Amino acid sequence: MKAIGVFDFGGPEALRVLDLPEPQAGPGEVRIRVHAAAVNPTDVLLRTGGHAVRMPGREPPFVPGMDAAGVIDQVGPGAGDRLAVGQRVVAMVLFTGPRGGAYAERIVVPAASVVPAPEGADLAAASTLLMNALTARVGLDALAVPRGGVVAVTGAAGAVGGYAVELAKADGLTVLADAAPHDVDLVRGFGADHVVERGSAVAERIRELVPGGVPGLVDGSLQTADVVPAVADGGAVAEFRGWAGPAERGVRVHPVMVRDAMEDTGKLDALRRQAEDGALTLRVAKVLPADEAPEAHRLLEAGGLRGRLVLDFS
Repeated sequence: MKAIGVFDFGGPEALRVLDLPEPQAGPGEVRIRVHAAAVNPTDVLLRTGGHAVRMPGREPPFVPGMDAAGVIDQVGPGAGDRLAVGQRVVAMVLFTGPRGGAYAERIVVPAASVVPAPEGADLAAASTLLMNALTARVGLDALAVPRGGVVAVTGAAGAVGGYAVELAKADGLTVLADAAPHDVDLVRGFGADHVVERGSAVAERIRELVPGGVPGLVDGSLQTADVVPAVADGGAVAEFRGWAGPAERGVRVHPVMVRDAMEDTGKLDALRRQAEDGALTLRVAKVLPADEAPEAHRLLEAGGLRGRLVLDFS
């Protein structure tokens, strides 16, 4: 079967078309004929060697991709009756595992990591949901700001940040978000109650609106220590690249590891339902043929995208 991966870590040109053995579903697993795989920043980290420490002893090729959408074509023993052959689904894929990631015509994943694709969404759009929305969900859960409280979101125009704004609003929170001038309407459209200008002074701008600081902050812009001053004493920050502090004034820093929730079927299915209901916005920047994965990585690294790039394996 066709897959896209790397033998040697490097730039986008390291990605190549591979011919790999077709996997078979084992106990508790399903096999998916992939139609679409979203391209995420963590895929770039795999390509450049940033995940090598998580793959000790693994031999290449390494296949990126944590987000897939397609159709189930094989159900393994003990996978239960929740999923069936022919069903349109979305899945989270642990690409640091021995089978590799979602950039492949067929993937085998635990049934717990698979839920129905959102009704009314094509598979390209559906592939952009789970990883980024689950990351935002886990981050908000770590902050544990009670309903009626206030949360700030940086990087609010991005994929994780946009979902964080929408999920926080669905949780009944007041949301302060950042945006560049040309993204203000976009971020307000996600439901942000107040929008401040993004940049290195974002913490000061948040404090101007909430002088005592916000009780929780989702750091979608990965500014780490620079955003901590926006948080109230004893508040909390959700971080997505492993930064764990330290932070002063009793501020708690929660490094979010989305892989820890990949088999939380309840959370995944709740996100699917919210996408169906319109509470979450599926955003596709561009769909490219799978063979153009190097170009997709170049576009992602160039920045400025609004929505996710998607590789078409259909």
